[in-house]
Amino acid sequence: MQSSRLRLSAIAVTPTCALMCALVLPAPAAAQLLDHKDLTASIAMTIVQTAIETCKGNGYAVSATVVGRNGEIIVQVRGDNTGPHTIENSFRKAYTARTFRSPSGALVERVKADPTLGLIHLTNVIANQGALPIKVGDEVIGAAGASGAPGGEKDEACVKAGIDKVADQLK
Repeated sequence: MQSSRLRLSAIAVTPTCALMCALVLPAPAAAQLLDHKDLTASIAMTIVQTAIETCKGNGYAVSATVVGRNGEIIVQVRGDNTGPHTIENSFRKAYTARTFRSPSGALVERVKADPTLGLIHLTNVIANQGALPIKVGDEVIGAAGASGAPGGEKDEACVKAGIDKVADQLK
């Protein structure tokens, strides 16, 4: 008999709880959906091609990668006469810039300041200069990285030329 009362009480309480939850919890609305911009393959290709051509014009053979907002590869090109490591390095630099929303070289400084952070042990993260975030306003929508020039600052300069080339489309 007691178990019947418990079940009856639970049944009576359930509609009350449902009503209270409906009043307290916000209803789903269109305003709650995420609204964001994503890089197109065309813009990413322009960035990569410009970065490679800029470095080539300076006498450096590089590979370049553009990743999207989630760190996924959008475009990746291995430049002529580049070392086999440059394709992965360009991706990891870009991934790092996207992950931390700052130039990949900034991680070098963070790791030097506090080697115990463990940030360089994260998958695909690398503490090397040569990548920049791609932004629309203050929103990071991807990153571009290059590898192969003698020094990360040269890789970064080529990437900057690529991003600058599409700046008018990043609005």
